Amino acid sequence: MLYKFKSKATSDLIMLEPDGKRLLSIIRNDDSSKGILTPEQLPLAIKALEVAIALEEVRVADALSAQKEAGATPEGKVSFRESETVSLKRRAQPMLEMLRRSLSAQADVVWGV
Repeated sequence: MLYKFKSKATSDLIMLEPDGKRLLSIIRNDDSSKGILTPEQLPLAIKALEVAIALEEVRVADALSAQKEAGATPEGKVSFRESETVSLKRRAQPMLEMLRRSLSAQADVVWGV
């Protein structure tokens, strides 16, 4: 399944199901296949994504620090897991841009309709 997010302020944003569900669960605490974010809800949605990104960055930095202290990876090398995954920051960037532009234009963001 794909999630197709629409706004009058931007072009459509299409995401694969796992990524769409993850972002929606951060923004709305639910991952429903249909929904709407009104301009009044957009600041909270943007803040929720920014906080989740910051928390993930701290978690990853702590994990890498712990690996280095334990001697699990040579100095300066990133573990296999980190080099093979796409961060939330990168996954959420198109959504954040859509939400910010929609907020500026006072436009709704909808999906599944």
